[in-house]
Amino acid sequence: MTSVLYDAPGRKARSRHLILGVLGTLVILAIIGFIIWRFAESGQFSEAKWKIFTFPLVQQTILQAAGATLSAFAVAAVGSLILGIVLAIGRLSERPWVSRPFHWFTELFRAIPVLILMMMIYYGLPPLFHVSWPPFVAVVVALILYNGSVLAEVFRAGIEALPKGQSEAGYAIGLRKSQVMQSILLPQAVRSMLPVIISQLVVTLKDTALGFIVTYNEILFQAKYFGSQAQYGSPIVPAAIVAGVLYVGMCLILSGIAKFAESRLRKSQRVSGRKGGGAMAAAQEAAVKV
Repeated sequence: MTSVLYDAPGRKARSRHLILGVLGTLVILAIIGFIIWRFAESGQFSEAKWKIFTFPLVQQTILQAAGATLSAFAVAAVGSLILGIVLAIGRLSERPWVSRPFHWFTELFRAIPVLILMMMIYYGLPPLFHVSWPPFVAVVVALILYNGSVLAEVFRAGIEALPKGQSEAGYAIGLRKSQVMQSILLPQAVRSMLPVIISQLVVTLKDTALGFIVTYNEILFQAKYFGSQAQYGSPIVPAAIVAGVLYVGMCLILSGIAKFAESRLRKSQRVSGRKGGGAMAAAQEAAVKV
């Protein structure tokens, strides 16, 4: 049996792959087990290391840090989506004097790491302009500039991947280019690129952890603070575990919300398709609204 691109593995090859997979899994499990054993040997899982997290004030502080993380993410997510749409539309302009500045803006901030952006905004800009702003502003602005530039490419790719008949159907009934973009192209591009958009928003949520560099009071900042308390045995590993559980939980919740929204969008798309959907139906609907 052969496939189009490669020869299908035979019985000996499948057995060899199975043995290599089992050996690789055992090696990885052995490494993880050794790390856990060393942590247990050094007392990182002892009751004394976890005592600090039993205090109500510490738990309240961690919850406040989680709220600060979510607030920064919420503002950065909305700002990134708005900036991404604006940059994508600007890059798709047929006028070079419009598209080129948007192109260079996108390429510039997409290439600069988020950490450097945060440090520049918080430590570099205030002395130059003789102003001061809280760490929240540096974290949010840096996240918006970087993730908005990345999402701009996502939206642009989604719009350009649509068939030309989608826009031609709108122009055929007299819609302007802005109306075609707003009512026909952009909604379809968002639906098709929704998994990529959600994955980038998850990256935005995790990148809020970089805010501890600019002393933003988020989860990692508090975990670093509690993990350095020598009077409680410097519980670095327990603090890292607590922070990791919070981040994983928030990312899972965001992924669940994204899957729910994606399923609803697919259902609505199938319903509109049965009602005679397609580009012409969307264009006629947009024309009625106009």
